Amino acid sequence: MTEAPRAEAPCADTAGLMELLSVSLGVYYGDFTVAAASENLTASQGRTLTVLRRGPAAMRTLAENMTCDASNVTGIVDRLEKRGLVRREADPSDRRVKNVVLTAEGERVTDAIRARMRTTRDGLDGLGDQDRKRLYALLERVFVSGSPS
Repeated sequence: MTEAPRAEAPCADTAGLMELLSVSLGVYYGDFTVAAASENLTASQGRTLTVLRRGPAAMRTLAENMTCDASNVTGIVDRLEKRGLVRREADPSDRRVKNVVLTAEGERVTDAIRARMRTTRDGLDGLGDQDRKRLYALLERVFVSGSPS
């Protein structure tokens, strides 16, 4: 009797992982862009709301988090503010600094974007509880703490 050929093990070296991350992020951002557009937002506007979901941010900090020029953030925030999705507030410790704060409507829109990200949600929902916890821990370790052990 002949053995069935084994499936080749995935390439888990750094280059293979980077390629898989690239594909994963492409799917995620495509999904995100379509979901943001359903709320009449550009991907950059949607991303700004997502960043602000973590808490208020100074304009300079927001620009750094989004890896873009402060002048671009000013235009994005102006448009979001016009729609009532964010507001600017003076920083209590330095009134020269303006913090951008997500409004209740901005939170609702952010939730709506996430809810419309079907491809991403379906993929994550397909994971069991242990796999979800493991993925969360790995992503946090690699990208949040920045110090894989």
